[in-house]
Order: sequence, then C-alpha cells, then structure tokens
Amino acid sequence: MNNIYKQLGGNQLPGNMQNIIQNFNAFRSSFTGDARQQVQMLLNSGRMSQAQFNQLRGMAQQIQKML
Repeated sequence: MNNIYKQLGGNQLPGNMQNIIQNFNAFRSSFTGDARQQVQMLLNSGRMSQAQFNQLRGMAQQIQKML
C-alpha cells in the first residue's frame, strides 16, 4: 500500500490542483473589499446571471473544502 501511495504523490496534491490553489491564494491576498458585496453588485447590475452566481457559489464551496 505504501508504494502505491508514494507513486500517487503521497499526501501531495496533483500538480494542476496545486497550481489552482496557489493562484487562488495569490488572488485572495491581493483582493480588497467585501467579496459578497462585489458579487451582489454584479448580480444587481446584470453583469452576472443567477446561473453564473450558482456556478460561482459551487466552485467556491469546492475550493473551500480543499483549503
């Protein structure tokens, strides 16, 4: 079992996922303001649809589980 675990990268995330998390952390550290307020403004202005919001919320929930 240990050999398989090591071959799969041990407890490390796959490269692509690691990049996504690094990019997200860089974005998070540079973001200013209230994210919820920004998203609400996008919804109110029509620049974001309810379907896009639902997709964004789902993605955020997935990322939150990884962090």
